[in-house]
Amino acid sequence: MSKPLADRIALITGASRGIGAALALQLAQAGSHVVAVARTVGGLEELDDKIKAAGGSATLVPLDVKDSDGIARLALALNERYGRLDVLIGNAGILGPLSPLGHVEPKDWDNLVAVNVTANWQLIRTMDPLLKAAPAGRAVFLTSAVAYKGRAYWGPYAASKAALDALVRAYAAECATTKVCANLFAPGPTRTRMYLGAFPGIDPLTRPTPEAVAKAIVPLCLPDCAQTGKIYDFRTRKFLEFRTPA
Repeated sequence: MSKPLADRIALITGASRGIGAALALQLAQAGSHVVAVARTVGGLEELDDKIKAAGGSATLVPLDVKDSDGIARLALALNERYGRLDVLIGNAGILGPLSPLGHVEPKDWDNLVAVNVTANWQLIRTMDPLLKAAPAGRAVFLTSAVAYKGRAYWGPYAASKAALDALVRAYAAECATTKVCANLFAPGPTRTRMYLGAFPGIDPLTRPTPEAVAKAIVPLCLPDCAQTGKIYDFRTRKFLEFRTPA
């Protein structure tokens, strides 16, 4: 089996279940050593078992991404051990309240922004030197088409993903003269706990599996990926075009 990520270091947040766990396993199968970050220790241990069974290796990091100091300590540890980071996956995210904006509690808003936006900014901030130290640093952050659809009752989640899109595209522009490529990935409806929680009446078997979605993310992590500052839409299998107002 080809190992296009042999001897590479890949960090992924939200790695204990869903798309994150599926992608962590696939990155390990592609040859990378996976640094798996999540709050759920049990889920991380199950992932570790699967990775070992597939002949891969992982470092488990039980960490809440809202712990900014913890992310900074992780960056220092990676620098001391490897001196670089080849792949960064910002996958951890929460749905937050689905309700009219006027009914959203400040604490729920703050929590949503902390997980979906601030944590990813902290990842970029602390991991940027490590990505630039790699031969071909690749960063991928999971977003949602809801960010630009203006769907009623999805305001907080949509706003957080729109902010993430702007953040990552700005980072990609800042890395234009480096070997780092940064992109966004919109999985669309997927057979995950988050999606089924938002749409409890949906038959899960009608939605793609996390494994299928993860398989489409892997190419964005490879050294030969030349795209940057783009959003890849899984449903259309295309990069979305951005249009600037005249």
